[in-house]
Amino acid sequence: MMLLKEFKQIVEELLDELPEEFFRELSGGVLVSEAALAPDYAQGDDLFVLGQYSVFSGVRQIVIYKGSFDRAHPDAEGEEAKDILRGVVRHEFRHHLEFLGGIHNESSLEAQDAREKQAYLSQHRKPDGGKAEMRL
Repeated sequence: MMLLKEFKQIVEELLDELPEEFFRELSGGVLVSEAALAPDYAQGDDLFVLGQYSVFSGVRQIVIYKGSFDRAHPDAEGEEAKDILRGVVRHEFRHHLEFLGGIHNESSLEAQDAREKQAYLSQHRKPDGGKAEMRL
């Protein structure tokens, strides 16, 4: 498990990869939380929220959850951890950009996430296992 300082450094490096325009109207910025977060529909200890885009009282922000990352990917280090986090960061920025652009159709990430939620719930009814992750 990586240290919080290293985790934050990786997130900062990934943010530096993005064009400045992506940060437009992201008034709450990008935060790193040490929390492990599971969605309310999780069926046990097999689903974690790695990142979350939210809009509350006009404040738009992205949170990356280190605790969830540690639970979903306990052995990830170095480039592997960076690649996983790159996917999380870009996923959340896509939510932000789609929100700004008013994109809420079947091709949106919001719709894709809803389909993945339904697939998770359907799959969970079947006996198999494994840990899942979610980017909201």
